[in-house]
Amino acid sequence: MNLLWRALLRNRGRVASGSLLIGLHQGCQAVVPVLIGVIVDRAVATGRLGMLFLWTGVLGTLFLVLTVAYRTGTRQLMRAIADEAHRLRLEVAAKVLDPRTEVRTGDVLTISATDADTTSYLLDYLPRLFGALVATAISAAGLCLISVPLGLVVLIGTPVVLVGLQRAAPRITRRVAIRQAAAGRASSLATDLVTGLRPLRGIGAQDAAAHRYREVSRESLSATLRAAKTLGWFQAASDTVSTLVACGIAILAGWFALSGRISAGELVTVIGLAAFLGEPFATLSAAPGWFASSRASAERIEAVLDLCPAAPPTGDNPVPPVAGECVGVVVEPDAGALVALLDDGSPDVLVAPHLPELFSGTIRENLLDRDADQLGEVLRASAADDVVAAHPDGLDHPIADRGAALSGGQRQRLALARALLARPRLLVLHEPTTAVDAVTEHAIARGIRDLRHGPGSTLATLLITTSPALLAVTDRVIVLRDGEVVASGTHAALAAGDETYRAAVLR
Repeated sequence: MNLLWRALLRNRGRVASGSLLIGLHQGCQAVVPVLIGVIVDRAVATGRLGMLFLWTGVLGTLFLVLTVAYRTGTRQLMRAIADEAHRLRLEVAAKVLDPRTEVRTGDVLTISATDADTTSYLLDYLPRLFGALVATAISAAGLCLISVPLGLVVLIGTPVVLVGLQRAAPRITRRVAIRQAAAGRASSLATDLVTGLRPLRGIGAQDAAAHRYREVSRESLSATLRAAKTLGWFQAASDTVSTLVACGIAILAGWFALSGRISAGELVTVIGLAAFLGEPFATLSAAPGWFASSRASAERIEAVLDLCPAAPPTGDNPVPPVAGECVGVVVEPDAGALVALLDDGSPDVLVAPHLPELFSGTIRENLLDRDADQLGEVLRASAADDVVAAHPDGLDHPIADRGAALSGGQRQRLALARALLARPRLLVLHEPTTAVDAVTEHAIARGIRDLRHGPGSTLATLLITTSPALLAVTDRVIVLRDGEVVASGTHAALAAGDETYRAAVLR
C-alpha cells in the first residue's frame, strides 16, 4: 500500500485535475437526461418554438463542456499513468541491475512490464471512481426532485451494493498475486532454458528440461484460469446488480407515470437517468476488482524494491593476486557483492561480468576499437575462433543488438575475447563459461592460462567461479563464505581434503 500512496502523492497534481475534469464530464452527462425532460415538458408539450431553440442551445453547450472536460482530463491522466509506469520500471531496473541483488529474470520481466502498468492504472481508477460517484449523486438528486422514492433507490442501493462487492476484493488480490508469481516462474525458467540450451543438449538433459517447463507452464495456466474465473464471476455479479438497479428504477418510473404521479417529461428524464446509471453503477461495482489487481501488483513491486543487496566483504580485499598470478575464488552464497566491490572503475582493473553484453555492429567492432596484434591468439584462447569461422564474413559478420542471433555460449566467448584483448593488469572474470560445453570450457581454461600467465608475465587474473575446469588452472584458490576467508590452497588440495569445497565445486 505504501507504493500506491507514493504513486498518488507524486502524481497528485495531474490526478486531482484529471479527477475534477472527469467528474465534470460525468456530471454533465447526468444532466443531459434532465435537460431532455425539460425540453419535452416546456417546449414540445407546450409547442413553444422559442423555448425549444433556447433549451436545445443549452443542451448543445452542455455537450461541448463535457467533451472538452473528458478530452482534457483523460490527457492528464494518461500522462500520469505513463510517467508512473516509467518511474516504477526504472526503480525495478535499478534494483535488479545491482549485481549484489538476486532476482529471477522471469520475475523481472513480469514485474517491470505487467505489474508496473497495473499499479500505475490506479491513477486512472480513482478519477473514474470519483466521476462515477459524482454522476450517481447528481442522478439521485435529479430523481429525488421528481420522486423521493426513486431517489432513495439510488441513494440507499448504491452503498449496499458496494459494501457487498467489496467483500470479494481480498480473494481477487490473492488470485492475481498467485497468477503473477506463477507467470514469473514460467518466464524465468523459459529464459534459463533458452540461455543454457547448448549445455543441456551437450549432456542430453533437454527432455528433462522440457518436461520441467511443461509442469511450470501448466501451473501458470491453472493460476491464470483461476484468477480469470474469479474476475469473471465478479464482473458478472457487478453487471447483473447494475442492470437490476437500473431496471428497477425504470419500472418504478413507468408505474408512477401510469398513475399520474410524474409528467411525460419527467418519465423521459427518469428513463434516461436509469439508462445512464448503468455506466457509473458498473464502474462503482467493478472498482473493488480494479483496486485489488493494483494492490497485488504493487505488493510484487515492493517485494523487489525491498530486497537488501548482499553486504560487500569488510576490511581489505582478501584475494589480491600478485603479478603473474592466476587466482580462483569460490564465493558462498553469492558472488555479486565481491564483483561489485572489485568493479571500482580503476584503470588497471577490468571486471568482465557474468552476463556479457554485445552491441549491434560487426564481430570486429564488438571486439576492439583498434588493431590488435594478438587478435588471432586471443580468439583461440577464448574459443571464439570457431564463432568467427562459422560465418562467411568472418570478423565482419553483423551482430544484432545484444547478440540476439547468437547462442549464449557464442556471446560468452566473444565477450571473453574482448576482455582478453584489453590486456588489463588485473582481469576479473565472473563465471565466464557457464553457457559452453565441457570440452570448450577446458580449452578456454587452458587458453586463459597460456595467454596471460606465460613465462615472465606481469598480468594477474581473478577467476570468480565454481567451475572445476577453470579452478584447475589457477595457482591458488580462495574460498569465501559470508565475506570471510574460510579456506585457501590449490584446487587439487582443496578438492582432496575439504568436503565443503568438493560439494560446492565438484557437482
